[in-house]
Amino acid sequence: MARLDDRIAVVFGAGSSGAELSNGRAAALAYARAGATVAAVDLVKESAEETTRLITEEGGTAVPLTADVTEEDDVADAVASVVSTLGVPAVLHNNVGAAVTGSLTGLSVAEWDAAVAVNLTGVFLACKHTLPHMLAAGRGAIVNVSSLASIRHTGYEYPAYMAAKAAVNQLTVSLALTHARHGVRVNAVLPGLIDTPLVGRQLDRDPGARAARDEASPTGRMGSPWDVAHAAVFLASDEAAYINGACLPVDGGLSAKTG
Repeated sequence: MARLDDRIAVVFGAGSSGAELSNGRAAALAYARAGATVAAVDLVKESAEETTRLITEEGGTAVPLTADVTEEDDVADAVASVVSTLGVPAVLHNNVGAAVTGSLTGLSVAEWDAAVAVNLTGVFLACKHTLPHMLAAGRGAIVNVSSLASIRHTGYEYPAYMAAKAAVNQLTVSLALTHARHGVRVNAVLPGLIDTPLVGRQLDRDPGARAARDEASPTGRMGSPWDVAHAAVFLASDEAAYINGACLPVDGGLSAKTG
């Protein structure tokens, strides 16, 4: 049997830009390859449908759903739809996030609130509406996608993003310890320098930027969305049954680098 056979995985932020591979799309595909039935949730309907198409083309099972994770009614409706049509989720994967840049003194309150909403409140809402179903079933695994920027400065000026992702880590720990005896585990992955479509478009504007970002990693290269996805599948699987409350860097060792 595959790691996640007969399980339902809900991936918030399962879309990507066109046919490109984002962290969320890679996670959805990886969960499906591990045997899960995937609910691919994204803000953009066509993007969720494209992820679903890629999964079904590989012989997996998936359904597309649309939701804005900053809107509670959207999240509640998406979870309710999963439960009514597929069953109780065994895996919740929170991938939605956005690196809102700008100095602390330059950020408006609206920009700060937007960064917190998309990076933190979305995780809160997805957990709030999924946890009761997992607790009733007596099992579940939640994987929150945080960031290496939640535990160290990475050279980019985005204090709102860093603060929100640090809060995701502590929310992860809080939920993990609260529900450790209820059959629900909660962990986070902290991606480092990952070559995502958004990052790629930014790097391609500067001929030297990609080489510099590769060189910044101890491995001499950026990671791929698959690196993040494979870590998430492991944390969601029974092989990680005694891993709970972990905030796992997926960064080629960058978090261990002192200089």
